[in-house]
Amino acid sequence: MLSGMRPTGSLHLGHYHGVLKNWIKLQQEYECYFFVADWHALTTHYDEREVLGKHVWDLVIDWLACGVNPNLARIFIQSRVPEHAELHLLLSMITPLGWLERVPTYKDQQEKLKEKDLATYGFLGYPLLQSADILIYKADAVPVGEDQVAHVEITREIARRFNHMYGREPDFEERADAAVRKMGKKNAKLYFNLRKRYQEQGDHEALNVAQALLEDQQNITLADRERLFGYLEGSGRSILPEPHALLTPAARMPGLDGQKMSKSYHNTISLREPLDLVEKKIRTMPTDPARVRRSDPGEPTKCPVWEFHKIYSEDDTQEWVLKGCRTAGIGCIECKGPVIEAVQEELRPIQQRIREFEESPEVVRSIVAEGTEAARTVARETMIEVRSSMGLEYR
Repeated sequence: MLSGMRPTGSLHLGHYHGVLKNWIKLQQEYECYFFVADWHALTTHYDEREVLGKHVWDLVIDWLACGVNPNLARIFIQSRVPEHAELHLLLSMITPLGWLERVPTYKDQQEKLKEKDLATYGFLGYPLLQSADILIYKADAVPVGEDQVAHVEITREIARRFNHMYGREPDFEERADAAVRKMGKKNAKLYFNLRKRYQEQGDHEALNVAQALLEDQQNITLADRERLFGYLEGSGRSILPEPHALLTPAARMPGLDGQKMSKSYHNTISLREPLDLVEKKIRTMPTDPARVRRSDPGEPTKCPVWEFHKIYSEDDTQEWVLKGCRTAGIGCIECKGPVIEAVQEELRPIQQRIREFEESPEVVRSIVAEGTEAARTVARETMIEVRSSMGLEYR
């Protein structure tokens, strides 16, 4: 599983609830690669050198402080694994221009960021760089929100096109036949029988059984297994497996004004926000406009503060808010009190761990160095396969 973030500024509670909590859960279930997408940051912030450097290390520290565990996940910086750039270049040779131009976020982002000149090759090609990020680790799953599913879909299309063009080796059938023999006489006979039933009769049950048979084989290499999957289906070897989108729960974290929490809306609470400023920001949040005076009853569901209560407050506190607001039994300042305490309580240990990591920069750099080397080991292996399949292996 692979995911990343661009180092373009401070993380806030929206990132924590919408992304990082999910990462912390997924690292228990998948072999995870989490990377700082500094090259991706340059696609829109190419003229702002300050977005890199310190922001990169702050981002890693925030991840660690929130609970991303380097013993369970590989943490690395994109630009320190140059194989990403090589695969991006090679994929650009076979990717139709129209595929990139039709990515929904391409024109959408140009519209939203009118103040920037985004008529650049890098911005047009960023979905392809994203595809390279995913495919180089042969990731099975990519956690995304619904608005990012299109990026995974284009990655699947690119992998399919690559495999179609380069997965059929000149001696493919001879290699596949030799791989089957390695499975032993009994399994080889079963494989050929299942393959015949699927290809001649369209028996999908036979296909499923044959795929399960291949998964259980210990005597064949990963390349042979992928070759036999393709041979089974009448295609070539799957050099770059197609990933699937792992839809993440919709982010529930509202901003201070009731909109989605976003730096663009200036309505965030940063993970590094001083706790006294957290209190000030929440105390000055807008409330139900119907409550002009303390004695006026209100409707909590029309108030941005209620959205915070839904995240941070227990059922009894929520009942207290609903009843107290609708009867004017409590005022807006009283209503905000439990939210202030809960947010501060959540941020306090995170900020303590941030300070600890900032005091030990060598530990953070060591974590990234180890994660980068582990990532490069996998990336190098993929590129050996890619170069060989494209005829770029000269001996």
